[in-house]
Amino acid sequence: MMTTMITGEGLIEQEQQHLAHNYHPLPVVIESGDGAWVTDVDGRRYLDCLAAYSAVNFGHRHPMIIDAAVRQLGRVTLTSRAFHSDQLGPFSARLAALCGKEMVLPMNTGAEAVESGIKVARKWGHDVRGIAEPEIIVAGGNFHGRTITVISFSDDPEARAGFGPFTPGFVTVPYGDAEAVAAAVTDRTVAVLAEPIQGEAGVIVPPPDYLPGLRELCDRRRMLLICDEIQSGLGRTGATFASDHVGVVPDLYLLGKALGGGVVPVSAVVGDAEVLGVLQPGQHGSTFGGNPLAAAVGSCVVGLLESGEFQRRAAGLGVLLHDRLQALVGSGVTAVRGRGLWAGVDIDPAIGTGRAISERLLERGVLVKDTHGSTIRFAPPLVITAEEISFAVDQLAAVLPPH
Repeated sequence: MMTTMITGEGLIEQEQQHLAHNYHPLPVVIESGDGAWVTDVDGRRYLDCLAAYSAVNFGHRHPMIIDAAVRQLGRVTLTSRAFHSDQLGPFSARLAALCGKEMVLPMNTGAEAVESGIKVARKWGHDVRGIAEPEIIVAGGNFHGRTITVISFSDDPEARAGFGPFTPGFVTVPYGDAEAVAAAVTDRTVAVLAEPIQGEAGVIVPPPDYLPGLRELCDRRRMLLICDEIQSGLGRTGATFASDHVGVVPDLYLLGKALGGGVVPVSAVVGDAEVLGVLQPGQHGSTFGGNPLAAAVGSCVVGLLESGEFQRRAAGLGVLLHDRLQALVGSGVTAVRGRGLWAGVDIDPAIGTGRAISERLLERGVLVKDTHGSTIRFAPPLVITAEEISFAVDQLAAVLPPH
């Protein structure tokens, strides 16, 4: 039987015809990946400087992660939580130790981790503090996912328009302002939820006293500090968690993306027994959460982080990335922000939109993605080399006007 090869353009048209139009991808059709590079259906290679929004922190097809997945694929992949599996206990113990915590609530996607963290905080507020209608303080400009509850406290009109009615129980204050959080606390407040570095907002780094201020406030007012480390955690910023840079340990870590090694969706809420212990059988669950395949992959990922090698790489190479990007300020770049191998680059609107610059970089073999109109993000896999970073920034310089 003869098969007809579909071109890249044909595959894009097929997606546009049969997929809901909830994404606007760049016009490249990726067929394979290896390390920091991907190859399209026409055989052209691109340096991946997005890493699936940090989900591919360890590179495409990291051999140890692939080996762990293949071994588990040959044994058992799903049991549901109706039964125990030989992979879940070791994974949970290893992840809890990495976080310096006692318990893990395994889920699948980052949005599920956020929803689960919210549920745990509310349950803790009900059971421990006796609050009938608990509130959670969140930050303006946040991005925690796309579920109804999460967009209920988003201030992005595009995320919210037409999706109401929304879930109550959230109070929004400006990001990076611990005093504004303190002013918003009431007797109903049970938790503060924040990203240590805001990713989707453009890689926004808060003042160094922000998270310590939230930690002190939560301790003083008997509230939970919840850090969404789904994009910022697991090595991305040069530390295991972005909150490590300012010496803050939250009550709950929300983890995802890189925890699945770029292979399967793996997420988790990690905390101590006095918080996660409020959940009892039947009150929360997930058929796929903590499945043996996910646990095997997640355990391998934790193992890669235990040595600190990837954190050190992100810290060292991050200096090069930011130095090279900062040198472009004034040549079509108005600002550079970030930490480690994570950068938000603001493009002068007179030069073009973030989308336009992303498309020009695509033509030169570098994959990035725009956000909020004028910003492009660099978040390459942590296996990237110094030479590859220089190549990426050289291509950006080439599509910008000279000094």
